[in-house]
Amino acid sequence: MEETISLSGGLVQLFNATGLSALGGGQVMMILISLGLLYLAIEKGFEPLLLLPIGFGCLMANLPLAMMGSGDEGGLLYYFYQGVRHEIWPPLIFLGVGALTDFGPLLANPMTLLLGAAAQIGVYITLVSAVALGFSLKQAAAIGIIGGADGPTAIFLTNKLAPELLGPIAVAAYSYMSLVPIIQPPIMRWLTTEKERKVRMEQLKPVSRELRIIFPIAVTIVCVLLLPAAGALIGMLMLGNLFRECGVTKRLHDTSETHLINTVTIFLALSVGSSMSADNFLRLETLKIICLGLFAFGAATAGGVLLGKLLNVVTGGKVNPLIGSAGVSAVPMAARVSQKVGQEYDPHNYLLMHAMGPNVAGVIGTAVAAGCMLALFGESAVMTPGHAELMIGKGADFVRSIFIWG
Repeated sequence: MEETISLSGGLVQLFNATGLSALGGGQVMMILISLGLLYLAIEKGFEPLLLLPIGFGCLMANLPLAMMGSGDEGGLLYYFYQGVRHEIWPPLIFLGVGALTDFGPLLANPMTLLLGAAAQIGVYITLVSAVALGFSLKQAAAIGIIGGADGPTAIFLTNKLAPELLGPIAVAAYSYMSLVPIIQPPIMRWLTTEKERKVRMEQLKPVSRELRIIFPIAVTIVCVLLLPAAGALIGMLMLGNLFRECGVTKRLHDTSETHLINTVTIFLALSVGSSMSADNFLRLETLKIICLGLFAFGAATAGGVLLGKLLNVVTGGKVNPLIGSAGVSAVPMAARVSQKVGQEYDPHNYLLMHAMGPNVAGVIGTAVAAGCMLALFGESAVMTPGHAELMIGKGADFVRSIFIWG
């Protein structure tokens, strides 16, 4: 006997097959957040190459029954996410970044390497602050790396240490990267005098081809020997730069800086967006991460500027402290901000190429900071959890005492 279905029963069955039947309040909220990210990318121009696919990935991940979340095995974005899980996409992004990066300003003025290192202070201060706010050591390390203003590195480290926080950390990292022109200038003006902002720096000397070729090879050997955990990031960054500088791999260089990095950016950003499901994102921790990310970024900017002030004194006024703000690795946006703020006080002061030195140094510095975090807190860490807890816990207690006293 054939089974018959009434009209009402058929309509109910049809409705139950739609996503509307499983749509919850959390998913509606995440859909609104995804639309907000798309608005910022399209209308405001905030890192559109990244925020647009992240926002759209978030949208797809929160449409019920579509099987488009990073945890929905068998779905399209589940397989894209394997590139994050197995550490494929971030190193490939670094290959493209290396092909796009000119280390000439850094080599012409090696002292600017110190400014890139100083900006990493935001990473470590935020690590301690995050522990004080209740995050575990691994989570705090992943949050702290936001201060480096390097999205691929933040994703790489978070996937290693705290994959449950990938969505909020990635969104915070890329959002603050896009807000560099808004966040940095007030800090730069607050920490410098008008006289310091008007300092003109000497023209950079040209760098030989031989030195440009030796540099990526030497950095790879030294950094990877000291911090093997950062080998994938630093190695790919320097390989891309070697493609650029050696002069015999034009096709590989062209591919790395255009088609490859563009393709991988799509996969990486969609993967991050697909991890932003309602149950992972709509938590109190997300708000804390957003606030800590802003603090990390501000502290990194301040660290670079303050060391710039010190170098200004040491060199007898030959260093403009404004270039220290470019020590974060938001290339080349942070360097352009240094140029813009400097020209507000002296229209004929050209700081861009000087600021590119600490800017590209920041890329290396953030990768090194990530390697330090993995050496301390990763699965192959040589430091025992008890020693790590004691070391960071003392700093966290100090931060808590400041909040309580205030």
